[in-house]
Amino acid sequence: MAPESEARGSRSLGSRSLGSRSLGSRLAEWVSGGLVRVFLIVVGLFWLVPTLGLLLASLRTPQDMAADGWWTVFTEPSQLTFGAYETLLENDDITGSLLNTVYITVPATVLVVVIGSLAGYAFAWMEFPGRDWWFLGVVGLLVVPVQVALIPIAELFGNIGIFGSLVGVILFHVGFGLPFAVFLLRNFFAEIPKELLEAARLDGAGELRLFARVVMPLGGPAIASLGIFQFLWVWNDMLVALIFTDSGSQPITVALQTQVRQFGNNIDVLAPGAFISMVIPLAVFFAFQRQFVSGVMAGAVK
Repeated sequence: MAPESEARGSRSLGSRSLGSRSLGSRLAEWVSGGLVRVFLIVVGLFWLVPTLGLLLASLRTPQDMAADGWWTVFTEPSQLTFGAYETLLENDDITGSLLNTVYITVPATVLVVVIGSLAGYAFAWMEFPGRDWWFLGVVGLLVVPVQVALIPIAELFGNIGIFGSLVGVILFHVGFGLPFAVFLLRNFFAEIPKELLEAARLDGAGELRLFARVVMPLGGPAIASLGIFQFLWVWNDMLVALIFTDSGSQPITVALQTQVRQFGNNIDVLAPGAFISMVIPLAVFFAFQRQFVSGVMAGAVK
């Protein structure tokens, strides 16, 4: 009889515990269920509708786009054609601006990552006079808005002869990307165990070798996150490019804006150009998504 009474008592205790659960805990359990996951998936697909619409619009002729909406391709798939992309490749302004975007974005991203990594390591693990004050100065530069520096830097670039060139745009992006890069990587590198660096120094590793063989591999997630941020910011920029470039060095964002101003109905060029301008940074993000998430989660844990 004793085992039966114990089992009966445990069942009654379990029922009382279930009945005593608060409404908040039951709602939290319901929220974390599969229904909410389905809802979030639906919301994510809804946010992708403009991208899908732009893709389908770029695969239609101007006559079809003038007649009805892009969603009619689901009932009339014969509308789909690559003629707009052929027209795009024949437009020297768009193709040249796309190359200019690559020429601006890649060096601006690489320089920020390399210089920011070296400076972040120096601020984290090297001793030099005024290190903390210099770092505070770098942090203070984070609050300087881009708009404040446009006119002074434009005058400076004009005096030294690089205004309107790709070099000027690259230097501007590097200058304004470095404070965040140094701040982010210095804080990440500072969390590396000191014993690991001391062991490498005891093995005869110099600072440069220590940085390349120990710090860089450990800081890979943070460096990948920084690279993604910088790439997206430079690729999608239009304000700086609109001011510091001319007709021969303008990126794709300025070229598309010029097409809208000059040829408002030039949709056969605008649609594929806008889609290519959008899909390349998306491809870069998804290619490095795992490193980006690792960098964000590592920073959150630390």
